[in-house]
Amino acid sequence: MFRFFTIRKAIALMLIGLFFITGSGLAGYLLSDKFQTRKLELIDNSVWLARSGSQQQLAIYYRDTEVLLEFLAQFLQNSTIQYAAVFDQSGNEIISRHQENALGGSMPAFADFRGDFGQLEVAEVERDNPAARGRLLELSVPIFSFINPLETDVSREAFGRALALARNRGAQHVMGYYLLGINLEQLQRELIAYALQVGAVTLVTFLMIVLVVLTITRRITAPLANLAQLAEDISAGKLDKTFRAKGTGEVHQIASMLNLVLSELSSHKAKMDVESHLLSMKVDERTEQLSRRNKELNKAVKQVTHAKDRLRQLAYYDSLTSLPNRQLFTEQLELLLKISKRNESVVALLFLDLDNFKRINDSLGHNAGDMLLREVAARLSSCIRESDLISQYFDAESKIGVSRLGGDEFTVVLNKVEEPKIAGVVAERLLESLQIPMLIEGHEIVITPSIGIALAPQDASTVEDLLKRADTAMYHAKTTGKNSYRFYSSAMKGAGVGRLKLESDLRRAVEREEMVMYYQPQVNIETGELSGAEALIRWNHPKHGLVPPVRFIPLAEEMGLIVKLGAWTLIEACRQCKAFQELGLKLPKIAVNVSSLQFNAAFIELVKQVLIETGLEPHLLELELTEGVIMSNAKASVRALHELKALGVSLSVDDFGTGYSSLSYLSRFPLDELKIDRSFVINYDKSDNNASLVGAIIAMGKCLNLRMVAEGVDDEDQFRFLHKQGIQVIQGYLFAQPMPAEEFAKLLTEAPYRKQINEMLAR
Repeated sequence: MFRFFTIRKAIALMLIGLFFITGSGLAGYLLSDKFQTRKLELIDNSVWLARSGSQQQLAIYYRDTEVLLEFLAQFLQNSTIQYAAVFDQSGNEIISRHQENALGGSMPAFADFRGDFGQLEVAEVERDNPAARGRLLELSVPIFSFINPLETDVSREAFGRALALARNRGAQHVMGYYLLGINLEQLQRELIAYALQVGAVTLVTFLMIVLVVLTITRRITAPLANLAQLAEDISAGKLDKTFRAKGTGEVHQIASMLNLVLSELSSHKAKMDVESHLLSMKVDERTEQLSRRNKELNKAVKQVTHAKDRLRQLAYYDSLTSLPNRQLFTEQLELLLKISKRNESVVALLFLDLDNFKRINDSLGHNAGDMLLREVAARLSSCIRESDLISQYFDAESKIGVSRLGGDEFTVVLNKVEEPKIAGVVAERLLESLQIPMLIEGHEIVITPSIGIALAPQDASTVEDLLKRADTAMYHAKTTGKNSYRFYSSAMKGAGVGRLKLESDLRRAVEREEMVMYYQPQVNIETGELSGAEALIRWNHPKHGLVPPVRFIPLAEEMGLIVKLGAWTLIEACRQCKAFQELGLKLPKIAVNVSSLQFNAAFIELVKQVLIETGLEPHLLELELTEGVIMSNAKASVRALHELKALGVSLSVDDFGTGYSSLSYLSRFPLDELKIDRSFVINYDKSDNNASLVGAIIAMGKCLNLRMVAEGVDDEDQFRFLHKQGIQVIQGYLFAQPMPAEEFAKLLTEAPYRKQINEMLAR
């Protein structure tokens, strides 16, 4: 940042570096020289010690190890000698000794330290010694003697005289060798004290030089330092200072010019500060405005994002079960079909429809139905793989499969199906998952599904066609017993087309006046007279003849036509009853069934309007409602039934015993009649419990002052049982099947069934 620091550092570092290199080199030279001197002294002393005295020549010749050990001990007094050994002139080791506490290591072979040297030379060989963790200098010193070591039987006295006269002889013989292992690392360690002294002197000298260098450079660069400080103050906006520099000449002239520049800059800075303050105020105001708008924008973005997520949730997921809806399901299935075509894999579509789900809504209400649908969705979801898709349809105008889909229809897609039986295994697992009872508002409910399975690309290659095939298979599963699954086959195609044709014909049946009314008599078995008649709608198809209600009534409810058919039935029954009166025929009442989809506030207004238009007296009309209809919303049903009762019509509970009635509410309903379901009549003789149950229902009805009617009575045994139980009115094939109005008019005579009843009671 400051240029004078760069100059000062450059000068100081250059001089310090020069002195550091010089001092380091000098210290290194002194240490190296000291090491080499000590090394040579050690070698010279060792050679001198090895060749001094004649005792060692005698000891080597006679291999006197005790004397040799004393000589070796003298060598080992020096700690740098790792080991010492004595060899004869042939290279055979006589004796060796290692330094105490030495790490040891193997003794080198004679050829390793004498192979490249002459017999008379002092040999020096350096080598690594891993055992000693350093380098060794192996010094081998030849020992000379005037006695030929190859001569034998030389006595000690002769050897001594030879040594005494040795100066008179010229040639000498090599008696043997001393081998000394000098540890160079140890020798270096002994120089540590000397190295510390050299280092201390060098460091003190270096520090003194550094101090001198810094002092000199500081004085040299002092004016530049002042100039740099001034530059720093100017950059920081401090323009109230002046430049001061010692000396005269150029330095004084520079100081004067700089002080003039500083004065001008200070004046300009004051002006700029005022302008900057004004600009800063404007910037702060603008920044605050932008910040406020940014917050508003972020809030708007969050709202848009939340709305987008909410719209996606509504567009792609069912609000009741949180499962993918038809839109998301269709997109996913279309994508899977494309992928399966490319990968040549199989996709299985399972189409599920809950059996008799309408009865749950009728009996417990739509809230309970919603709870059941959520539980069904959870169980189905737990039965499939993560890679599969599950979806529920709620779009009433769907064009996939049939013209309208109910809220109890689910689909499951199995991706990458290796073989068709895997889809069957999953279907069985789905069936099993729904066999466990569900606790809904205190009621244990078991709901069963009918499942249709279609495979792509075998059965279809598009989403629409695949759904049609699966729906057709589901319809066959439902018509063949329910609580089962069926694979689509080409043989089902005709049946599916037939069902579609039946739906199309049913839509136009009322306009074409194909609907007709049949009447089944209700007989008072005490008097033999007609106590009334039940109006039953029939479809006289121009091609198929009479279509039984079991085929078209559920279809009409599914298609949403039941309200229209129910209104036509009510109008036609009231009109016909009024016609019987005008002909002088007495009919105590006419009973009309009311569907759960009809029973609402609009239905009450319809009854009022029909009674006014037909002119029928209200007490001649009886409305038959199932337990499920009146119990779906018991409190609202109480109000509605009282409104109907206020009109003067009679009220009857149809199929009693098959729903979920509350006796406390039953006593509060303004009812006139209970109709025992035909299933109790048919199965009364299957067990004592069944018979007792029928008797209990009849007794309960009488206690509530209700008229009791048994429907579905087809034989005399059933008649006698019901008569014994105290039943009042019977309806069934025993007396008459449903018949057209013209034929029914013939029965409107006085006590038409008295004779038949008496004959049955007499037998």
